[in-house]
Amino acid sequence: MVGLMDNDFQWPVRVYYEDTDAGGVVFYANYLKFYERARTEMLRDMGFEQDQLIKQDAVIFVVRSVQVDYLKPAKFNDLISVTAGLSLVKSASLNFEQTITRGDDLLSKAKIRIACLDANSMRPKHIPEQLKRALNYE
Repeated sequence: MVGLMDNDFQWPVRVYYEDTDAGGVVFYANYLKFYERARTEMLRDMGFEQDQLIKQDAVIFVVRSVQVDYLKPAKFNDLISVTAGLSLVKSASLNFEQTITRGDDLLSKAKIRIACLDANSMRPKHIPEQLKRALNYE
């Protein structure tokens, strides 16, 4: 599949009417929702729930920066696949490279930097060690 690395997490998405504009094309901001959900599902698949990370480790993850390329439109009722792959893990941030495909067609690609913050102070905080180990970055 286009843009897919061996270790990328894949999440299937059905495009609903509510995701589209009047022309039946996915509204550009909704691609960000698809990317967000794939990252969340990747963590869940690894055994990490974000609400538990808040309670146990007092950490939250926030988007620091986004670069998105829109290459082809996704449309109402399409079955698309959203990937989430890590390109860099630092002490308090994660860099993701993500794609959205429909079959072999690359629809969108994104580079998204996520910051790890202390849930109380909203200041940068080290990624919990158990998560770094699960990500194979120590």
